[in-house]
Amino acid sequence: MSDNAMAAETAPAARPLPSSSASANSTTFAVILTLSFCHLLNDMMQSLVPALYPILKDNYALSFSQIGFITLAFQFTASMLQPVVGLYTDRKPQPYSLMIGMGFTLVGLLSMSRAHSYPVILVSAALIGMGSSVFHPEASRVARMAAGGRYGLAQSLFQVGGNLGQASGPLLAAFIVVPRGQGSIGWFSAAALIAMVILFQIGHWYRANRHAAQPAKPRKANAAASAATASATAAGAATPELSRGRVIFAVTILVVLLFSKNVYQASLGSYYTFYLIQKFHLSVQTAQFYLFAFMLGIVAGLLLGGWVGDRIGRIPVIWFSILGALPFALMLPHANLFWTGVLAVTVAMIMSSAFAAILVYAQELMPGRVGLVGG
Repeated sequence: MSDNAMAAETAPAARPLPSSSASANSTTFAVILTLSFCHLLNDMMQSLVPALYPILKDNYALSFSQIGFITLAFQFTASMLQPVVGLYTDRKPQPYSLMIGMGFTLVGLLSMSRAHSYPVILVSAALIGMGSSVFHPEASRVARMAAGGRYGLAQSLFQVGGNLGQASGPLLAAFIVVPRGQGSIGWFSAAALIAMVILFQIGHWYRANRHAAQPAKPRKANAAASAATASATAAGAATPELSRGRVIFAVTILVVLLFSKNVYQASLGSYYTFYLIQKFHLSVQTAQFYLFAFMLGIVAGLLLGGWVGDRIGRIPVIWFSILGALPFALMLPHANLFWTGVLAVTVAMIMSSAFAAILVYAQELMPGRVGLVGG
């Protein structure tokens, strides 16, 4: 055990968030990687809900409108509640809310596996989504706390887990849920239980370090110096002279950019396999491998974008991500099968590279609102 760690244990009243020493970096990266693993489990379980739609449609003779309402219940609690949860926890931090959120997912999975009526299916989908709405803003906050100043890399590592979960979820559904039916979705509750145990330990770390991440307000004489130092050291950070209106305008632009990127990415991911099957006459299984490569491109872009953004600044990464993907996307419809795969992975890498930069830049524009921005 290092001297720093021994000092932290013998002086519990002062537990600053480590950021510079080697031992501190290893400690914080352990927290970030643990969060990334839980993010993988969370998004893997979330991706099981759409994979279950064909089974539910056949078992209960559901219409496409009813399937749409399941999606509405799931997405409303999974997405629309995230900013609300983030805003609340910005004001009243809840160290163990991560574990509680995963508990909602656990109950939702078990309920979905035993559901025998449409209303129960709706409630189950809403519970699974609610677990995600609690997990994402709080986990993003803890990842920033554990970053040690390397915010872009920390967010990239955290987001990589989620994208790996999204990529693995459909594969697991194809091999487990589809052949074995609705009841098998309950097996994945074991993953939720494992995540709850891990997140309980993360809650301990969060409770011990949250005051270091939210220091007391400095005196006015020191406030300007602190803000200037933070502005000079954080790549792409907002200047303290920005007015409230300019901050709102900048955050709105970031949200629009993120929305447009996600729409393009989701559209390509949703219809990519159909495009390959129709144009190149691939089998469903082969097309899935191309889709998996596309998802891996997203993961690689997240890692590279966060790492580069910490070194050259966030704004250049955002500009490159927005404009750099355009020529490759325009070439896609005219490429053969090999180059279609290469171009799709390239587009995925470039488009996803700015996610961490946009998120961290928004957090720097709105200090003290990490949960709201993460949501």
